[in-house]
Amino acid sequence: MITSLVFIIVFLFFGLGLLLLNIITSIWAYRDSLRKGHSKEYAIIVLIGTLVFPVIGLIVYFIIRND
Repeated sequence: MITSLVFIIVFLFFGLGLLLLNIITSIWAYRDSLRKGHSKEYAIIVLIGTLVFPVIGLIVYFIIRND
């Protein structure tokens, strides 16, 4: 009983950590796209793309960010 509670707590903290990491990287990508001189609409698309598709969106942004 105690081990299952510990497992649930660890799982929740891990999930919250991943969610927080996703939000931080999405905000970074948004600010970076604005700093690179892209329009605000482009930056919002980057923000939404990295929030919805965290890993793939960030990889795609790294590929297209230097254009």
